[in-house]
Amino acid sequence: MTPISTAPTLVVGLGCQRGCPASTLRALLDQALQAHNIELRAIRALASIDLKRDEPGLLELAEQLALPLTLFNSTQLAAYEPHLSHHSQIAFERTGCYGVAESAALALVEQLAQTPARLLILRQKYGQATLALASSA
Repeated sequence: MTPISTAPTLVVGLGCQRGCPASTLRALLDQALQAHNIELRAIRALASIDLKRDEPGLLELAEQLALPLTLFNSTQLAAYEPHLSHHSQIAFERTGCYGVAESAALALVEQLAQTPARLLILRQKYGQATLALASSA
């Protein structure tokens, strides 16, 4: 009998300004994981908003890490507004949701794990990028 994995599903949500380099996203990711003592290999996937479907830095980071990148539309992300630690009016004006990184991380964990998600790392900002990490409960 194969043991059932009890490891939580960990997903990184990312938001970034146009033209944000992969190196900035990677620095933010490495810094956040190190600060919370989480190994990169524990991350299952990356998530963001569909407006970033052709964002070179985001695509390059996903490729570097060999992780799938799942994109959600603003309506899907807006459903997570009550769970956000930070509500950005600028993000809302540009994307239609108040926070891309946290919302995308929560949405993807719930999609992958089929269970409620919680934020392990609240929105972190570094340069042109934001990051959040969500986990299955």
